[in-house]
Amino acid sequence: MYHLSIDLETYSSVPLDKAGLYKYVQSPDFQILLFAYSVDDTPEEIVDLAQGELLPDWLYKALGDPAFIKHAHNAPFEWYCLSKFCGQLLPVDQWRDTMLQALYCGLPASLANAGKALGLPPDKQKMTVGRSLIRYFCIPCAPTKANGGRTRNLPKHDPDKWELFKTYCKGDVVTEKEISRRLSNFPVPADIQKQWQTDLLINARGVAVDMGMVEGALDIAANNNANLMQEAVGITGLENPNSVKQLADWLERETGESVTDLRKDTVKQMLKSQMPSEDAERMLQIRQELGKTSTKKYNAIETAICADGRVRGLLQFYGANRTGRWAGRLVQVQNLPRTYIELAQLPLARDAVRNRQSDKLRVLFGSIPDTLSQLIRTSFMASPGNKLVDADFSSIEARVISWLAGEHWRLDVFKTHGKIYEASASQMFGVPIEKIKKGNPEYALRQRGKVAELALGYQGSTGALITMGALTMGIPEEDLPDIVSRWREANKRIVDLWYRVEGAAVSVIQNGMTAGVNNLLFAREYDAENNLDFLTIFLPSGRKLYYAQPELGVNQWGKPSISYYGVNQTTKQWCALETYGGKLVENIVQAIARDCLAVAIEHLEAAGFPVVFHIHDEVVIDCPPEQASLDEVTRLMTLPIPWAPDLPLNADGWVGDFFRKD
Repeated sequence: MYHLSIDLETYSSVPLDKAGLYKYVQSPDFQILLFAYSVDDTPEEIVDLAQGELLPDWLYKALGDPAFIKHAHNAPFEWYCLSKFCGQLLPVDQWRDTMLQALYCGLPASLANAGKALGLPPDKQKMTVGRSLIRYFCIPCAPTKANGGRTRNLPKHDPDKWELFKTYCKGDVVTEKEISRRLSNFPVPADIQKQWQTDLLINARGVAVDMGMVEGALDIAANNNANLMQEAVGITGLENPNSVKQLADWLERETGESVTDLRKDTVKQMLKSQMPSEDAERMLQIRQELGKTSTKKYNAIETAICADGRVRGLLQFYGANRTGRWAGRLVQVQNLPRTYIELAQLPLARDAVRNRQSDKLRVLFGSIPDTLSQLIRTSFMASPGNKLVDADFSSIEARVISWLAGEHWRLDVFKTHGKIYEASASQMFGVPIEKIKKGNPEYALRQRGKVAELALGYQGSTGALITMGALTMGIPEEDLPDIVSRWREANKRIVDLWYRVEGAAVSVIQNGMTAGVNNLLFAREYDAENNLDFLTIFLPSGRKLYYAQPELGVNQWGKPSISYYGVNQTTKQWCALETYGGKLVENIVQAIARDCLAVAIEHLEAAGFPVVFHIHDEVVIDCPPEQASLDEVTRLMTLPIPWAPDLPLNADGWVGDFFRKD
């Protein structure tokens, strides 16, 4: 078995970051410029394809030879580029991804940042000059008088830069090999590798899009915005009513009140108060309408759509490396707006958009931006002649935490009627569950049970209840501490799980000895040679969660505080982060839920149900009508999990022509 490490440099007029890998490669002008490689520990070589060099015959054959395991950083890129080069999809089981290896170990995704986090020496790190070289050779350039009006830079236009580019390309192979070597004692499990391969095929499969509706939505939105701007100019006389400063100054003059900002929440609050003039009220309404981001995802779909009417590359495997969950890319299907339009009305709304009937849309559904926003998910549709089957796990995180903690009354709920909000309220307030039903005064308790379930499972308190909307539900703030204490009293095993998990993590960091909590194993794993140090949590599925460079400090209450190095989700920087028992439990529960979904996807794919994308605990399948059995899909999704056979699972969904949310 040989290990072939690869890095490519390519050209395409399609913007990679906006349109995604698949449309980028499918562009007629796509070209592989440089092919750098190394076999095992041999020196790095490069083939200058842009200047007429050919791949050695053995290397071309090696691309499809199972005796050569192909390695790359962000390997889907090299895999798909070389599949285009070879004229067929290359076998996915022959590829390994050092980016996945880094993400699995809790490190940053990019080659440069992973190298820095691992402390690679300067000669093994990614060259910083790469970005400017890629801008010069890999994307179109603006025609100018100085460059003779050309729209692309070729090697002949700057031979010295080209030679540096070749050095840079070989340097990436050096870096990816070093990352792989340093992490070799922390391998990606075989089942995770298999899931990565399945994900590669799902992303390449893509999902069909109703482009008539997308184009109609963009056209309606553009006209609506133009009309709103024209109305705003007529009301205010401002040159640019969309300017925060200009509009704020106008509102101050109109209302006689100070306007500090025009953020969404501020505008919403101002509209709730009595405006002194109809013009001021109307301008705030226009501001609200213009502020809606209803078309951004339509724009993203339009940019990423491939020639065959499908969008590909919507998912990033292991994109959330704290839990291993998938992350969204391009259209960001993980956070599509919810749809509140009634199911029976959706075809009518979609037809109105497709036919550019904005007046009809406004009369039937009200706000045009809001309606377009609600309809975004329905842009994804079944392939011609097919049906979509959508199925999602019911209350998966609540089931997992109940199973992990051994909270028996909750498990009984999930094994029977599944009404966890009612059951939680019953436990919290000592009311028989049969009384918590519509028409009874006790039904009001369901709302308290619901918000408690949504907010308190991961050591949240009153602040979490407020964040989850307790106050907007009409629950008085003074009642919140009572809800917290009642929920915790009813879920003692879950509360115990928070503190046992935190205690195990603290103990392992302090003394390096392993510690077990229920179905989890905590350990501290070192690689002294490469200066690597991880707190790991061995999950029931057999994979691990990694927390790099764990340390203990003291928090504001004088108790041990756990910190580790990770990617800050706000700043995207590699830095020290704090955690605690409830947060660790959240990571663990979401990780186990993710593993349940991964098992379900493998079952579905093996049974011939092609998944086109998925969202957290929900799968979307595109198949012929005679195969579109919701019962069979939910049966496959709820097969006993091999490593958690007593975890009670349930799933439900729908069959239809376009994507929606029940």
